[in-house]
Parts: sequence; C-alpha cells; structure tokens
Amino acid sequence: MNSHYTYLLINFLTVFFPVVLSFDKRVQFYKSWKYIFPGLLLTGVSFLVWDYLFTIYDVWSFNPDYVIGVYFLNLPLEEILFFITVPFACIFIYACLNYYVKRDLLKNVSTPIVAMLALLSLGLLVAYYDRVYTLITFSLLLVTSIYIGWKRPAYIGRFLLAYIVSLLPFYIVNGVLTALPVVIYNDAQNVGLRVGTVPFEDHFYSFVMLYFNIAFFEYFRQKKGAVRA
Repeated sequence: MNSHYTYLLINFLTVFFPVVLSFDKRVQFYKSWKYIFPGLLLTGVSFLVWDYLFTIYDVWSFNPDYVIGVYFLNLPLEEILFFITVPFACIFIYACLNYYVKRDLLKNVSTPIVAMLALLSLGLLVAYYDRVYTLITFSLLLVTSIYIGWKRPAYIGRFLLAYIVSLLPFYIVNGVLTALPVVIYNDAQNVGLRVGTVPFEDHFYSFVMLYFNIAFFEYFRQKKGAVRA
C-alpha cells in the first residue's frame, strides 16, 4: 500500500466500526447522529484553530510521507478528518457504555477527579509556562475543570468512564501516529514526557476535546427532548 494513504486509513479504521455498529438494534446509535454533528462542528473548528497555530509555533508538524498532500492552512486533510472521526468514535463509546452499564460508576468520585485535574493543571502551568503545547493544553484543562466544577453536569461521571475506556483506542491510534511518526512533535514545546511514544499532553488535550463534544451532544439531545415535551 502507498504510505501516503496511512493517515487517511487510520481515520477510516477509527470511524468504520462505530458507523457499522451504529445500527445495532439495542444501542441504535444512528438515531443520535443528529445530536453529534453540531458539536463536532463547534468543537472541531475551535480545535483546528489551535491545530493551525501549533503548526505556526512549531509545536508539531506532519510527515509528508504519510499524507496524501492536500492541505488547508498548513493542515493536511487527514488532520481535519481526525477531529471528526475520533470524537464520533468516542461518543459512540459513551453511548454504548450508557446503554450497557446502568450504574454511574464514577458519580461519587467525579468531583475529586476534576479537582485533581485542576490542581495538576495549575502545577504544570507554573512549571512549564514557557512551552506552548503545555501552556495551551493545561490552560484549556484548567478552564474546563473549573467549568465542570461550577456546572456539575449530571453526566460527568459517565463521561469520565467513557474517557477512561477510550484510552485503549487512544493509545492505538495516537501510538501509531507518533511511532511512525505521522505527527512529529517538537519536545521543546512540551514537558518531554511520553507514554510509549504518545506525549503526556495528548491525554489532556484529548480529554478537553472529548468533554466538549459530549457536552454539546448532551445539550442538543436534551434540547430536543425539551422541545418534544
């Protein structure tokens, strides 16, 4: 296979099973698609702006050997698709867990978890304020943690469970992207700590992105329910 299709293939495989399994008679995830896409657009555009700025500030770059060569504002087409395929797959995980796991397993520990994330953010912002990826990631995480602590959304425990479960495909996808590498990180702009080949910040950048996708998903779903009522 031509290596230029690698990132495109990763996107395809990321979304393939969630799309196919959306038509399972029990979860019936396809019925929720209409609540997903507004959040994908809102969150995706926001994170693509950061993505573009990160290429400007040399936080990361893309290996031309693994992309097809179609670019928009320094970003390969595959990177834009990434902000559709990955959140879609993770919302699918969230929906499946909500259906099959009846108890909110992390409800009682969600508040201390969010508080620990806020404290972690503060500590790393003080220590690594001069590194762009660390600064932006943990600023976003701090704001998100404060927002969650203020709003106390009823679904936060279920989101946390979905995030933990999503770490398995996260390590597979991001592991491939950083091992080949498809995405080349500049360690001068992060803390320099990696889990395997995955930068430490990636875990929390993903956390923020997935939280807002699920927050919008729940907002539009509940809004539709309120209109029906």
